[in-house]
Amino acid sequence: MARKSIRAWPCAVRYVRPVSTPRTASVVGGGPAGLIAAEVLARAGVTVTAYDRMPSPARKFLLAGHGGLNLTHTEDRDGFLARYGDSAERLAPMLDVFGPADLRDWCAGLGEQTFVGSSGRVFPRSFRATPLVRAWLARLADLGVRIERRTRWTGWTDDGLSLTGVDGQETEVLSDVTVFALGGASWPRLGSDGGWVGPFADRGVTVAPLRPANVGLRVGWSDTFADRFEGTPLKHVELTVRGRPGVQGDAMVTRAGIEGGPVYAIGAAARDALDADGRCVLQVDLRPALTVDQLAERLQRRRPKDSTSNWLRRTLGLDPVGIALLRESGASALPTDPREMAALVKEVPVVVVATMPIEKAISTAGGIAWSEVDDALMVRRLPGTFVAGEMLDWEAPTGGYLLQASFSTGVVAAHGALAWLER
Repeated sequence: MARKSIRAWPCAVRYVRPVSTPRTASVVGGGPAGLIAAEVLARAGVTVTAYDRMPSPARKFLLAGHGGLNLTHTEDRDGFLARYGDSAERLAPMLDVFGPADLRDWCAGLGEQTFVGSSGRVFPRSFRATPLVRAWLARLADLGVRIERRTRWTGWTDDGLSLTGVDGQETEVLSDVTVFALGGASWPRLGSDGGWVGPFADRGVTVAPLRPANVGLRVGWSDTFADRFEGTPLKHVELTVRGRPGVQGDAMVTRAGIEGGPVYAIGAAARDALDADGRCVLQVDLRPALTVDQLAERLQRRRPKDSTSNWLRRTLGLDPVGIALLRESGASALPTDPREMAALVKEVPVVVVATMPIEKAISTAGGIAWSEVDDALMVRRLPGTFVAGEMLDWEAPTGGYLLQASFSTGVVAAHGALAWLER
C-alpha cells in the first residue's frame, strides 16, 4: 500500500523527531494499539508509562496468535480500504502513515520475518505471537517504557488519571499527554471489557454502543440437525444478506448457529437486518461456482430409483450437511423439479434470530464517534487526550484488517501526541 506523508508527522515508527524538552506520557491499555503508541513516544524521547489491568500485556494479541497470528493483508489499497466500510475514509490516511509494508518491516526489525499465505494474508514465519511479543517487550524496556500491570484506569481526577492497583489502592497519575487504547468489549477476560465507556460518556464524549463484530450468528436449528452436524463445516459456500455482495468460504455449523470467516464478513449487514426486522434471512449458496441453469442441467440426470439424497449427492456432489441444510430450510418437502431444486441450492434461506453475545465476539463495532476526534485522534473535548484501536467507531473483518488498523491508529495517535507536546 502506497504511503503519503501527513504534514509534520513522520511516516514510520523508527523515524520520529525527538521532543525538545523532557515530557511524560501515559498510555492506558496494553494491546497492540497501546504498545505501538508507547514505542513511538519513547523513540521520541518521551518518558512513557503504560498501564494494563491484566497480569501481562498483549493478552488478546497472544490469543490471536494461537491461530497463526494473521498480522495484515497484501490486498491492493482500494480493496483493503473497502474492508472498513463507512470508516474507510477516516482510516485511509492512517493506513498511509503506517500500512501493511510498514507493519512487516516493523516485525522484521524485531527479528520476526513475515510471509504471505495463499490467500494474501500475512503471518510471522514462526506462525506464533509469543516470539514477537517477547521481542517487543524487550525493545520497549530498552526504550525505557515502564509497564504497570494489574492497574486499572477508573476515570479522571481534577488534574490527571485515577488508577487502581491490585491492592485496591487508588493513585493519581499526572502526565503531559495521554493515549487511551483500551479496546472494545470482546473477550473481556483478556482485558477489554468496555469499562471505559461510562467515564468518557460522563465527559460528554459521544460513544456509539459497543456491539459484537466478527461473531457467530444464532440460528434455531432443529435438534436433529444440531445433534448430527454440530462442528461440521459447510465447505465452499457463499453467504449473502439483503442482496449485499456475497462472501465465499467455509462456514461452521455450531450447536446454536453458524460461524466462520464468511459469517464474520457479512456480520454488519446481518446486524442491520436484525435491527430493522428483528430477524435476518441469510442466503446460503451451496454451489457458488455454478449457475441455476448449470445446476438444473445436472439435476435432470436423476435416475428413477434415486432417493433425493442420492440424487443431490450424485449430480451436484452435495455432502450430508448440505443436503440436511436444504431440508432444514423450512420446506415441507424438497422440490423434485430440477429447476426449482437448483434455485433452492443457490439460495438456501437460513433464518438468523440474533448474533452471539459480545463476550464471544472476536471484535466489536461501535466506540467513540469519529466526530469526537480530530485527524490526529485527539478527543476534541479533552485536549491532550488521544484514542486508538477499537475504542474508535470502526470495524473490519478478520484477515489482518483488524490488527492493521489497530497498529495504524496507535501510530497516528502517538504522532498526534508528539505534535501536541511540541505545539
